[in-house]
Amino acid sequence: MEIGLYLILGLITGTVSGLIGIGGGVLLTPALVYLFGFTQHSAQGTTLALLVPPVSLLAAWTYYQEGDVNIKVASLIFLGFFIGGFFGAKFALNVPELILKRFFGFSMLALGVKMMLSQN
Repeated sequence: MEIGLYLILGLITGTVSGLIGIGGGVLLTPALVYLFGFTQHSAQGTTLALLVPPVSLLAAWTYYQEGDVNIKVASLIFLGFFIGGFFGAKFALNVPELILKRFFGFSMLALGVKMMLSQN
């Protein structure tokens, strides 16, 4: 049964990710913590591991076909993300669980408020 629940979680978060352009980790990490009982560290590690293969390839291809992908910008961000992800993971492993949860939650809350109050 749990295999089916993980597949459903992937389908839902993949759909939302393709729909509004958010990284799946924004949805997957809290879902793994609160619905499946993962620790914050395990949820983050699992989410990062599933993003290693080209999980968004079909969604990106769909946007690319419509002319909505800037390859140069995506490549530069990828390079920074690739290197930054390594250092972020090394740092996160040394942060206590509660602090990591709060930082994640505050980040999502701050971004959400900023977007909701945006004028354009």
